[in-house]
Amino acid sequence: MRPAPLAFALVFALGASCRCTRSVSRRVASAARGDPAAVATPDEPGGDVPTIGGCAVLPPDDPWNTDVSNAPLHPRSDTIIANIAAHGPSRLHADFGSLARYGIPYRTAPRTQEEVAVTFDEYGDESDPGPYFIPLDSPIEHGRDHHVIVVQQGTCKLFELYHARRTPTGWRAGSGAVFDLDGSTRRPRGWTSTDQAGLPILPGLARYGEVGRGAIRHALRVTFDHTHAGWIAPADHPGGTGDTDAPPMGMRLRLKRSFDVSRFQGQTRVILEALRRYGLMTADTGTNWYISGAPDPRWDPDDLDALAEVPGSAFEVVDTGPVEHR
Repeated sequence: MRPAPLAFALVFALGASCRCTRSVSRRVASAARGDPAAVATPDEPGGDVPTIGGCAVLPPDDPWNTDVSNAPLHPRSDTIIANIAAHGPSRLHADFGSLARYGIPYRTAPRTQEEVAVTFDEYGDESDPGPYFIPLDSPIEHGRDHHVIVVQQGTCKLFELYHARRTPTGWRAGSGAVFDLDGSTRRPRGWTSTDQAGLPILPGLARYGEVGRGAIRHALRVTFDHTHAGWIAPADHPGGTGDTDAPPMGMRLRLKRSFDVSRFQGQTRVILEALRRYGLMTADTGTNWYISGAPDPRWDPDDLDALAEVPGSAFEVVDTGPVEHR
């Protein structure tokens, strides 16, 4: 989540963020090829609102599902984009792929799933007490953050864990959050979740089930190296520094209309069209312009690599509300 300054520096020296998926190439050979549960993500049926396991992923008017293509431009957009460029890589990157270790996995659980015990250490005071209905064979994200994400069918509850590990009787985690996919996902003011911003992770993942059908109908989760210690709703928890030119948690960005996407094809084209309409939502301190998604064997790494042709300067900041502080 948010290590002490010295530890934070060490994490970045090792090439990873404190909370987001580790910065690695999807082409590296991985033992995770033998972990089918981590890439077997359920497909979503068609519709205007993304759905998983028969559950709508938040109401149509939720910020994650809101079209921002005509929203007002932030008056300091150029300054914020320049600040991002000054603190890390300046091109898009798909932080997910066809191997299990590249991305944040999720799964569904039946309504009959039994409650499991979950204990917390790092952020127990900002974690939901439960109950949690997370199968013990749920896939755990590779890398450093070890997220576990489960949607329970029937109840349409979303359960997320950070720094999760199995115990003889259930789960132990750094933090946990329970969200009602039929309603608001706002956390208590100043609370984290399993993401630095206090946001749910699942609604912001690029999922092949949507891309394969030709459209992503929600914003995507993104990280930046250098973030402001404030937040914009629907986030509820601050980023890392007092730099007011840096992006706060919950900040929304969209791909400029002037950026030509006609030369892109396939999976990358679908993603870019979504970034024009729904944009990106800042969710964590991590490598610049890293877009989160769920692993799936159907992703085409060569296709996704084309995202690296899109510079950060092709984006603009959307004005979605004031910055809040503790």
